[in-house]
Amino acid sequence: MAIEAPLPVLKPTDFASNQDVRWCPGCGDYSILAQMKKVLPTLGVPRENIVFISGIGCSSRFPYYMNTYGMHSIHGRAPAVASGLKTCRPDLQVWVITGDGDGLSIGGNHLMHCIRRNMDLNIVLFNNRIYGLTKGQYSPTSPLGKRTKSSPMGAIDNPLHPLSIAIGCEATFVARSIDTNIKHLADTLKRAAEHQGTAFVEVYQNCNVFNDGAWDYAKDKDTKADTTLELIHGKPMIFGKDRDKGIRLNGMNPEVVELGKGISEDDLLFHDEKSPEPTLAYLLSRMRYEDGFPEPIGVFRAIDAPRYDVAVNDQIDEAIEAKGPGDLEKLFRSGDTWTVE
Repeated sequence: MAIEAPLPVLKPTDFASNQDVRWCPGCGDYSILAQMKKVLPTLGVPRENIVFISGIGCSSRFPYYMNTYGMHSIHGRAPAVASGLKTCRPDLQVWVITGDGDGLSIGGNHLMHCIRRNMDLNIVLFNNRIYGLTKGQYSPTSPLGKRTKSSPMGAIDNPLHPLSIAIGCEATFVARSIDTNIKHLADTLKRAAEHQGTAFVEVYQNCNVFNDGAWDYAKDKDTKADTTLELIHGKPMIFGKDRDKGIRLNGMNPEVVELGKGISEDDLLFHDEKSPEPTLAYLLSRMRYEDGFPEPIGVFRAIDAPRYDVAVNDQIDEAIEAKGPGDLEKLFRSGDTWTVE
C-alpha cells in the first residue's frame, strides 16, 4: 500500500511571484494581496491546484503577483473563463479577481450568471468606486454627483451595490471587508475559500490617486466604530464606540436605536447568516452610511445549495454510463451531410 507524502508546509512568501508589483504606492490592492498570501498557506491546498483568473483593471494584475497558476483574461469575462475551468477541473481551487468597473459594467452579465449557478468559485471584487487603470472615470459604484473626467458635471447614473446584486442572484456566500482591516479581511477570505459554492466578497479598497478617501468614514479609527457594523452569526446587531447603539426592525424597515432607554439587546435584530431566505441579508446590503446607518462588514449569508459544476459533471457521467463514451469523429459525420463542389 502506497503512502502519500505529506504536503510541504507553505509560507506566505511561497505564494509571492518574482514579478515587480506595479500598483501605485499606497494603493489598497497591496493589502488585499498581502492577506491573500497569508491565507493560502492555511488552506492545505498545493500551489499547483490554485488558479487566479482576472479580467481588466488595476485589480486584474493580481495573477501576476501570485506564485500559482493564473490567467489575465478578457474585460469582464473572468467569471466565464473561471466557470469553464472549474467545470473541467473540479479538483482546482479557482479565484476570480475583479473590480467594480470590470465586474459590474461589461462583466455584469457574466458575474450574475456565475453567481446564480453557484459555481464553486471564490470571487473577490475590489470596490474603489472609480475606474483606476483608465485614469479616473466614474464607475458603476460611483455615487450620484461624483465629478470625474467622464462626469465633469456630476454622475447621474444610479450606483450599483455589489452585495445587493449578489444576494438578488441567490448567492450562497456573501461577505464584505475593508482593505485596511487586515485581520477581518484575512478571516473573510479564509471563510470564502472554505465555502462550497460561489463565494462573493466585496472589499472596500482605496484608490489614493483617483478617488482617495472614498471609504474614510469606514476606515478612520475615530469614526469606524460608529459607521460600520460587524456581523456575527447569532449575535445582536450592536455597534458604536461605547457599544450602545443597535439595529432593530420598525415594521419592514431597519432603524438605529440607543440601548438602555427602554431598549435591550433582545429588541434588536439578531444576525442569521444561515437563513435560506435572503431577505435579511438583502436588507443589510441596503444599509448606507449616507442614509444614517452603519455599513455592515463580515459574512451576510452562508448557506448550502446545489452546485452547477457538480451537477453538470454528474450529467456527463450519467450520459456516458447510459450511452458510452461517444465518438466525436462519428458525430461529425452523422446525420445529413453534403459535399460542396
